[in-house]
Amino acid sequence: MSFRNLDLNLLRVFDAVMAERNLTRAAERLAMSQPAVSHALKRLREALGEELFLRQAFGMKPTSRAEGLWPEVRHALERLRAVLDPSEFDPQAEDYTFQIAMADATAALVLPPLVADLEGSGAHARIHVLPLTTRDPRGLLEQGEADFALGYFPNAVAALQAQGPMASIRQHRLYDSAYVCVMRRGHPLAGVPLTLDGYCAAHHLLVSFSGRPHGFVDEALAAMNRSRRIVLTVNQFFTAGRIVAQSDLLTVLPASFVEATGYKQDLVEQPLPIALSPVHVDMLWHLRNEDRSAQRWLRGRLIAAAAQAATNTATIGR
Repeated sequence: MSFRNLDLNLLRVFDAVMAERNLTRAAERLAMSQPAVSHALKRLREALGEELFLRQAFGMKPTSRAEGLWPEVRHALERLRAVLDPSEFDPQAEDYTFQIAMADATAALVLPPLVADLEGSGAHARIHVLPLTTRDPRGLLEQGEADFALGYFPNAVAALQAQGPMASIRQHRLYDSAYVCVMRRGHPLAGVPLTLDGYCAAHHLLVSFSGRPHGFVDEALAAMNRSRRIVLTVNQFFTAGRIVAQSDLLTVLPASFVEATGYKQDLVEQPLPIALSPVHVDMLWHLRNEDRSAQRWLRGRLIAAAAQAATNTATIGR
């Protein structure tokens, strides 16, 4: 292959298919027909003399050759894009609607400082919050149903970190928290050290976005050959706070979320009698939005808002 004879538009197609791992979505992104994308990949394969993608039931799987080429191709395209299209998003002049998936407690923490920031700067942006019903929002981002997902996504983040720079989803750590046991003031266990036996003997409320009847706590208990009785499962932290404040049910929440329930003054936090991993609140977004100036702008605002929320929570907790 001679570089002089290579159609550089083929590299744009290659980059889009690598990012989307799907011919239909890549075609939509490039404003091309799907047959045209397939033809461009065929031409690139012929020019390179080797396969770049393998068709699968749910998309396109890159070969090792494609994986090795992509970082260099993407870097070159980013440099060209910066030189040829240097315009930046103007938040004071342009309307833009952002779709963000997050749970109610995360929204209660992050949105107040974010809205204060947007209103204070005169930004015209509109924020549409989507309900978070999963611990793995990668599908939402890959399908373009959300621009960002904020929350605790341990399995998804572990998978992304294993993929490294080849992952089509990007991740940024916003803040950390720890799980605590929460109960009403006046609960029989509120004024005494919480033991494992006392914890397992109590009745419990579980917050589950997906509706699963068990969670991280139950997995940890099972490893110790113990269990608890879950009387009620809900999908909102606000609902959990209200019910626990008015019953003898115990629940487990990230410490940073207790304030967001709106019932902190009616609740008592106790250290859990089992060891759980810290809660890492992350922001995820798709690679297709990595270099879009509007998306970069809101990413910065979300990072700042989360930092402010974490500071406010720490101050309230002291």
